[in-house]
Amino acid sequence: MKDKYERQMKKGVLDMLVLKLLTEESKYGYLIIQELKEKSGGTFLLKDGTLYPVLYRLEDENLVVCKWSAAEGKQAPRKYYEITDSGRQALAEMEAAWQNITDGVSGILEGQKHDS
Repeated sequence: MKDKYERQMKKGVLDMLVLKLLTEESKYGYLIIQELKEKSGGTFLLKDGTLYPVLYRLEDENLVVCKWSAAEGKQAPRKYYEITDSGRQALAEMEAAWQNITDGVSGILEGQKHDS
């Protein structure tokens, strides 16, 4: 049962986390998966089938753009994702919403009043 709730909560923040990782530099899918795993201490263990729909949705919303790298030696070209100005603006809005949500949840869990 715990896994069900955890999956639902994680799904709600993936867009924000992916955009946050892309503020540093453009990245290809596998690198995003690795950084999510490392920076979250193993909390976010994504599979390709979970990440790519997120990336495609962000691309459809013009929050990221993709560019192919040139093939180098034996390495095949890679599809790199880069955050757009609209993506940066959306990320700022997501972070503000997340802060409001976490403050509200903390207030309930800790029994404190949350000022709106």
